[in-house]
Amino acid sequence: MAQSALFVWEGTDKQGRKTKGEITSANPNLAKAELRKQGINATRVRKKAQMAGLSMGGSIKAADVALFTRQMATMMRAGVPLVQSFEIVADGLDKPKMRDLILAIRTDVAGGNSFASAIRKHPLYFDDLFCNLVDAGEQSGSLETMLDRIASYKEKTETLKGKVRKAMTYPIAVLLVAFIVSGILLIKVVPQFQSVFKGFGAELPAFTMFVIHLSEVVQAYWLLVVGAIVAAVVGFVAAHRRSKPMRDAIDRMLLRVPIIGGILEKSAVARYARTLATTFAAGVPLVDALNSVAGAAGNAVFTNAIYKVRDDVSTGQQLNFSMRNTGVFPNMVIQMVAIGEESGALDTMLDKAASYYEEQVDNAVDNLTALMEPIIMSVLGVLVGGLIIAMYLPIFQLGRVVGGH
Repeated sequence: MAQSALFVWEGTDKQGRKTKGEITSANPNLAKAELRKQGINATRVRKKAQMAGLSMGGSIKAADVALFTRQMATMMRAGVPLVQSFEIVADGLDKPKMRDLILAIRTDVAGGNSFASAIRKHPLYFDDLFCNLVDAGEQSGSLETMLDRIASYKEKTETLKGKVRKAMTYPIAVLLVAFIVSGILLIKVVPQFQSVFKGFGAELPAFTMFVIHLSEVVQAYWLLVVGAIVAAVVGFVAAHRRSKPMRDAIDRMLLRVPIIGGILEKSAVARYARTLATTFAAGVPLVDALNSVAGAAGNAVFTNAIYKVRDDVSTGQQLNFSMRNTGVFPNMVIQMVAIGEESGALDTMLDKAASYYEEQVDNAVDNLTALMEPIIMSVLGVLVGGLIIAMYLPIFQLGRVVGGH
């Protein structure tokens, strides 16, 4: 079947007024026929030009996939056929890349492929967990329920990621600003004071001399320092991407960092419980579900622990017992899993555990933000205030000398 594309059209409506717009169709002739059905006489239909190599309107993010899933779940619950649901959702999107992705999936499904096989062709946007859940929904005949469950899972996961990102980026961003402001003061402001101090003919305070020497070093080597920092960051990112042992070591180290480690641990537990609850409720066998969960853990320590749990469960051990053996999971989540296994409501208990730990992450991030604000203000005060005090010390001394005379 021909690939759908976006066409720009111009024409007249039933009253003879000139009008124009966009339409999705396989070719210009079909586009004209569709417009005629809507009472429009199209005089010009052409394919909308796409600028190759540019991310028209931005790249596709996980939040876009979550929104698409929620919209598809809503459409299907309303009784709209699957192929038509794709078209309606695509027409309502402003991001061209996302629209093209949905239309490509729609074309595959309209051509006789299943929804799951269509999205498997786009692994960059739909991971194995997403594909497996859609597949389970299609096999069981409850695709709309499954899409609703996946949408809830994606939304909660993205919210959790956002909170953790906020906890990590806020202090880094403020300290970066402090670093830039200090650099500007040392390169531009301190030399102005230095030229004034030359006319004093008196010995400058040790603190002022230290700042002046620091300013001279920064003026001479600031390009080298910035280049070294950029090279170090790029090198670190490249090494982190290529080296699994390095990623594992960093993940272990981050869990030991005060406050931040606690947030990362709680978010990993919340992600584990949320993912396992979603997959298990979808009817995915526990061992297969744990495979998907390991990939979504977000931390190497928990990923390795989940794989160990999977191996233990596959030999017949209870889930709560194998979780306890890893020494990674908190007692509370282990006890909730044990209650779930005993009562036959494992997915419900996991869902409650996920909600509890998501709330814990939320509170921890709020507490961290409240704690970091006075600390960051203190750091800014010491850095910027210290530089200003160093520059004004000689002026205060000169005032005292003049006053003494």
